[in-house]
Amino acid sequence: MERDSSFPAETAGVLSGGDDALADVTVIVCASCRDETGSDGHPRAGELLAEDTRRAASGENIRIRSVECLGNCKRRLSAAILRDGCWSYVFGDLTATSGADLVAGAKLSATSTDGLIPWRGRPDCLKRGLVARIPPLDLLKDQI
Repeated sequence: MERDSSFPAETAGVLSGGDDALADVTVIVCASCRDETGSDGHPRAGELLAEDTRRAASGENIRIRSVECLGNCKRRLSAAILRDGCWSYVFGDLTATSGADLVAGAKLSATSTDGLIPWRGRPDCLKRGLVARIPPLDLLKDQI
């Protein structure tokens, strides 16, 4: 797949099956991330993580997208979990095999009643690797 300098998001589409609430959740994986050695070889570790996440989400109704760069290079492999109207999360220090943990986080997000991914039940790499939690815009509009 050819990439251009505008860094568009690429999608694997909505994966079939699973809970309808999962359709509101998107996992974004940084495809340009390098592994802990800093290797510039291809496929990059981020591409491997994106593919691992797609495999883990097989049969689930979760959107998996990859993007050229999330700008979190100091924390190596990075991904984000987004859900409309809810808090968004950015994670770093992931591995190329963290796909199942990202899917577990997406499921927790989908079932959250307050828009937050609960700490309890969150995979360890999503606890240790939390970089940022970003509030939904609607929440901020009320605080002006």
